[in-house]
Amino acid sequence: MREVRRRNWSAEERLRIVGETLEPGVVVQAVADQHGVSTGQLYTWRKQMLATAMAGFVPVEVVPDAPQLPPPEVAPSPGSCAPPGVVEITLPSGASIRITGCADAATLRVVLAGMGGR
Repeated sequence: MREVRRRNWSAEERLRIVGETLEPGVVVQAVADQHGVSTGQLYTWRKQMLATAMAGFVPVEVVPDAPQLPPPEVAPSPGSCAPPGVVEITLPSGASIRITGCADAATLRVVLAGMGGR
């Protein structure tokens, strides 16, 4: 009988692989096959990273809005975001990240997943 080995993935490898699954149009099964990981394992990593990232969202401070930009002359196309703004996240450890401009949901998911290991 052949011995089955378990692979130990580093946090950086898991983050990189999970990040690939968050790209628009990517099929999770294809990423799993490419890296020799089960889809169930990928979804578990995603869930763990999201839970870790969300744990840092305890303190919330509401600050006044920035001056409003004039409305765009052309309506945003599907898939684009509303007028640009600022998202700033500060973790209890003091680490923080600021996203300015237009960030779509996939970008925010990658950022939050990346903060999960800190």
